[in-house]
Parts: sequence; structure tokens; C-alpha cells
Amino acid sequence: MKTIQFNKYYRYFGSLSIILIIISLSFLFFKGLNYGVDFKGGTLIEIRLNNSDHSVSKVRDVFSKSNLPNLTVKNFGNNKDYIVKFQKTNLDNPEFINNLKNEVSKSFPNINFRRVENVGPKVSSELLKSGIIAISLSLAAMLFYIWIRFEWQFSLGAIFALFHDVIITLGIFSFLSLEINLSIVAAVLTIVGYSMNDTVVIFDRVRDNLKKYSDLNIFDLTNQSINETLSRTILTSVTTLLALFSIFFLGGEILRGFSFAMILGVIIGTYSSIYIANPVLVKLNVDHYTVVKKEEDKN
Repeated sequence: MKTIQFNKYYRYFGSLSIILIIISLSFLFFKGLNYGVDFKGGTLIEIRLNNSDHSVSKVRDVFSKSNLPNLTVKNFGNNKDYIVKFQKTNLDNPEFINNLKNEVSKSFPNINFRRVENVGPKVSSELLKSGIIAISLSLAAMLFYIWIRFEWQFSLGAIFALFHDVIITLGIFSFLSLEINLSIVAAVLTIVGYSMNDTVVIFDRVRDNLKKYSDLNIFDLTNQSINETLSRTILTSVTTLLALFSIFFLGGEILRGFSFAMILGVIIGTYSSIYIANPVLVKLNVDHYTVVKKEEDKN
């Protein structure tokens, strides 16, 4: 198989990544994230209409008559089912849902309120805090794992790649104003695991090659290692993307955000394993002596 010269483009793609990270951080700082009901509190209602002749815009217009703040309406499943979200808890008014149903029933007779979820401000803030802690702890655990399994230079390469993936993914969500909910947090944590797995496979080959080729410099050796694991990387990424695209197009509105985050994560994670993690090893000039000495210390 023809050897692809990935190492020739380390500098160019490294510069691109720095630009993307700066842009992503700018969006996150100035625009912020579009938090869903899970994180900012509010009410979620799942409704079913008696026929499929209605559109999302018509459903939104009917609910808008009740002056619901930050109202969003999405269709999911079949053409009769909708998710209605708005930032209003009304915990002190138990008749609110009944009044809302009576008001909406004037336009949609026989409407069925199948599910009503109410998230208060305190609960939502705790969920947001727990989500941030979960992501932070996962990154710290990955750093510690790589440090123990490889050398400290490898752990820095892996953690840079992980931060790169998470920041750019969140930056894209901020740019597109996509909703951030608990399923997106789950997707980010999955992205962290996927990216780390891909990086570890290449790092394993780099370490093995450092033991075998003492006369080969790290710049060429990382390129050789990437090529030797490329078929595995392509097969894993393509099969994963096939499943995720199926969920994105056929899974309905409820799973669209989660699958989109995962698609971004697989693509960015595969890219960062090659053009973020490995260039760090080159910059830190990992050599044959470093790896062999650690193996001797273990024994």
C-alpha cells in the first residue's frame, strides 16, 4: 500500500486547528451555548394530535397564543407527535397545564398531552454542574491513564487532542445555536472515549516502532505508525459514521442533536489523532532512549 506523507502537513493542519480553537472559544465566550430545558429549567410537553394535517409552524402559532417564553416546537416520530418546550416552570400553579390544554384544545380538538416534564432552576443548575464535572473528570482520568501506560509526552499529546475535539464540537454547537441537553453531554463523553481509543492505537504503534527502529527520527516514525494503523482507523470511522448518519436521518428530531454531536466527534477525533496528538510527540522530540528506559524501569 502506498505510504501517505501525513507528516508533511503537520504544520498546516496545526495552524488550522489553532484558528478553529480560537474561533470556537470566541463563540463560546461571546455567544455562549443554547442550553435546553435540562440546564436552564422549564417545561417539556409531548403531545399527539388527532391527525397529521398540521405543521410545526401551525402548532407553534397555537401555543404562542398562551405567551410561553422561549417556545420551541419540534416534530418527532410520526407526523402526529410533537415536543413543545418553553422556559416556564409554574411549580406554584398546578392548574397551569390544564389551562394550557383547554386553550390549545380550541384549535386542536382531542389533543393528547402524553408527557409533561418540569425542571426547576435549582435542579437545572445542579445538572449543569454535574455535566461539567463529568467531562472534567473524564479528561483527567484519560490524562492519568495515558501517563501511566506511556510516557508523559504521550499524555500531553492525548490531552491536547481531547481538548481540541471538545472545544471545537462545542464551538460548532454555539455557532449553529443548537440545543445543549443531557444527551449532548453523553455524546461529548462518548467523543472523548472514541478519540482516546483512536489515539491510543496509533500511540501503541509509535511506541513499538520506537523500540524497533532506533535510527528513525520521531518525525518519520509517527508518519509510518499512522500509515500502519490507517486501515483500522478508516474501517472504524466509516462503520461508526454509517450508523450515526442512519440515526441522524431516520432517528427523528429527538436523536438528531445527539447523532450530530457524535458525527462531529468521530470526524474531528479521527483528525486530531493524526494531526494533533502525533505532532506533539514530534515537538517534544520523543526518542528511542525515552521508551526503552521506561521499559527497563518497569522490569
